[in-house]
Amino acid sequence: MAEIAIRDALRQALEEEMNRDETVFLMGEEVGEYNGAYKVSRGLLDTFGPKRVLDTPIAELGFTGLGVGAAIAGLRPVVEWMTFNFALLALDQVINNAAKMRHMSGGQLKCPIVFRGPNGPAEFLSSQHSQAFQSFLVHVPGLKVVAPATAYDAKGLLKSAIRDDNPVVVLESEMAYGWTGEVPDEEYLVPIGKADIKREGSDVTLIVHSKPLKMALEAADELAKQDIHAEVLDLRSLRPLDEEAIYESVRKTHRCVVIDESWPMASVGSHVAWLVSRNCFDELDAQVELVASEDVPMPYNHKLELAVQPSVEKIIKAVKTVLYIK
Repeated sequence: MAEIAIRDALRQALEEEMNRDETVFLMGEEVGEYNGAYKVSRGLLDTFGPKRVLDTPIAELGFTGLGVGAAIAGLRPVVEWMTFNFALLALDQVINNAAKMRHMSGGQLKCPIVFRGPNGPAEFLSSQHSQAFQSFLVHVPGLKVVAPATAYDAKGLLKSAIRDDNPVVVLESEMAYGWTGEVPDEEYLVPIGKADIKREGSDVTLIVHSKPLKMALEAADELAKQDIHAEVLDLRSLRPLDEEAIYESVRKTHRCVVIDESWPMASVGSHVAWLVSRNCFDELDAQVELVASEDVPMPYNHKLELAVQPSVEKIIKAVKTVLYIK
């Protein structure tokens, strides 16, 4: 096992899949000459050349549509958006073309394409560049959506996404690209649709995905000092969702807190909380709690933007609520 950053795990996935399959190519803003806005594609232009690592204009709708057409024609494009905030311009191509291609062609056409880049809030970016859009994307039949939060999962899920014959959205995080973790030297895949228990526990289940995994684990560490043993379940895949893993954990702990850095209304977190409330009703010893971002535009002020988002303190407070601890 090597200890590497998430950005390097993603680069390894791209390099391995581009070596394995000549139909795989990368396109997006600054992916070539600049080595990627977050250095995920460092060195790939030198290795594979400008026909397989394509710098694009700042025109998300245009180059995303080009990628969809290439996928229908038999290639396997990886489209990098510099941020999902910019990708709003491209959602017409993602939702109305990529996601519906198999349905509208009666199963005759595949669309093996990956859309990836940083999603969710970072720092000092205010309301237009700090948005988490997973709820938009999981709403759409025909898309698969994954949200890795470790180097191991980032590499394995991206490789699986590239090999999938359906459009897959890979939600990364600007703040997590530098996080390090162990990644095997040998090749491996992480299956899409499988959650993962990142910490075993018996008193409460913390259900999380993407960047908030780190604060969930930190909260679990703090709770353990108070003899409260939290299980941390990382969804990893948001569509398809590993419902059985969710229910199995909640049936063990009988209490549940869901953490999601997007807004609370009609979110992934609120949907998961509803699923648990409905399908584990007889197993629950307390109401399900949701820790989400406040339902406001993201402030620019750093103290305020931190106050808006989920935090270790908010998670601990929610856990004590479901444990009836004042």
